[in-house]
Amino acid sequence: MPLDSPKLNSLGLPKPPSETRVVVAMSGGVDSSVVAAMLAEEGYDVVGVTLQLYDHGAALAKKGACCAGIDIHDARRVAEQMGFPHYVLDYENIFRDAVIDEFAESYLGGATPVPCIRCNERVKFKDLLETAKDLDADCMATGHYIQRMVGDRGPELHSAADANRDQSYFLFSTTPEQLSFLRFPLGHLKSKAETRALAAKYGLSVADKPDSQDICFVPDGNYASVIEKLRPGAAEPGEIVHVDGRVLGEHRGVIHYTIGQRRGLGIGGLSDPLYVVKLDVDKKQVIVGPKELLATRTVPVREINWLGDEPFTSRKEWHVSVKVRSTRPPREAVIRPISETEAEVELVVAEEGVSPGQACVFYDTESSRIFGGGWIWRGH
Repeated sequence: MPLDSPKLNSLGLPKPPSETRVVVAMSGGVDSSVVAAMLAEEGYDVVGVTLQLYDHGAALAKKGACCAGIDIHDARRVAEQMGFPHYVLDYENIFRDAVIDEFAESYLGGATPVPCIRCNERVKFKDLLETAKDLDADCMATGHYIQRMVGDRGPELHSAADANRDQSYFLFSTTPEQLSFLRFPLGHLKSKAETRALAAKYGLSVADKPDSQDICFVPDGNYASVIEKLRPGAAEPGEIVHVDGRVLGEHRGVIHYTIGQRRGLGIGGLSDPLYVVKLDVDKKQVIVGPKELLATRTVPVREINWLGDEPFTSRKEWHVSVKVRSTRPPREAVIRPISETEAEVELVVAEEGVSPGQACVFYDTESSRIFGGGWIWRGH
């Protein structure tokens, strides 16, 4: 490196922190608050931005619900305390169009969607990232638990150091262009306890704030009730049918069931336990069968975001590990590309409850690197 080359700062940019503007996406939780406080203390020109994504009262007709308001308040308090500007952007219409409407349609179509991925892809890392550039930011930082490492061919996505907090499943659709602008300062931490210790060190009021567990616009985890409010009358009753064709009972609407479900089917008294193995929306049928029918080895995947060094279609097969649910560890698999954005994934060992609407995320078997992923669908 020539002697006159400027030294890189902690965010990998060739100028002093004081001349580096960082937009921090602040949710009001402890993670993004620590990121903002840490960068402010290091002397960066921090601008905090919180997105108003939904109004529980209006969107979901729920009395007295206002956790979004509390989160905005918490983010603003951190900004005041650490002395950097904070803005609230009204993204309700964008969020509804890009995330909530598709969530509802996908659920009504018998899929099990993951709206948090779409939110990262279509809102936070698209519209908010563009807003950060409009604010003349040099980069945007978030509180996600994932790592960005610079490899021989540019920035790479890697799993978080803390496997229990790793959020790579929800960030597989991050593009190389987005990755060049994004920073994830918490990805190297070994545990959430370290994050909370940093929050306490900075004296942040959110140091002991509980983590959010549910989808933000489904605060109680009851997806079906949200769908009924978004699409009144869409939950039509129908039959619960055994795979052998026997009608076993009635159901209140396909939206109340998910692939792999066993409890709450209302068809007790049978000698062997039965599981939901398929949802037929057109016939309004919930199809049940024995557990072995849940096992899947071949998974059709589309809308693939490939983050490998070589073109996706340059090989007939990619031997990797994949996650088909956020709560499961990566398992060995073979990806067979069909096009640049579509593939068939063969699992070495069959998995249960693989559902359309979930993501299939690709991991390097030998390292922490993430090669992207795609969306599971029903296939042709």
